[in-house]
Amino acid sequence: MALAGTLAHCLTDRHSPYDLLHHPYTLSSMATAEAAHVPGDRLAKTLLLEDSQGYVAAVIPASHHLQIAALCEQTGRDLVLAHEDEIREVFKDCELGAIPPVAMAYGMRTYMDDTLLKHPDVYFESGNHQDLVHMSMDAFLDLMGEAEIGHFARRMM
Repeated sequence: MALAGTLAHCLTDRHSPYDLLHHPYTLSSMATAEAAHVPGDRLAKTLLLEDSQGYVAAVIPASHHLQIAALCEQTGRDLVLAHEDEIREVFKDCELGAIPPVAMAYGMRTYMDDTLLKHPDVYFESGNHQDLVHMSMDAFLDLMGEAEIGHFARRMM
């Protein structure tokens, strides 16, 4: 499986230029960055959150922690991290923990941390634990056009 079906459809619809980077199987974002030999600041990881209104996605660099309070303040919502079973239900065409950032294509609001925008290119999960999508920042911003940008992540120490 190279790309999740929803992601493939989204990339095709937007005529997004990208390439795939294959890497050894990993289970965490920073392990993926290391295995793929890419900086953690340039690897976008996607987290699923929820509240009584439904799901939202937060896209942050793999080298950062989500500051939920800051995201709650930005959104005006009382968000918590979604449970593993819910992630499987929402992202049915993805392996658990390999969620692509195009959560809009899965029907939810998406918030992207502005620290991702400091780089000329970005990498992100393809829907599995062995392939990353790589694209220019311009292409990524076009792909993520519906995402709201804010500041809600902090670098890990």
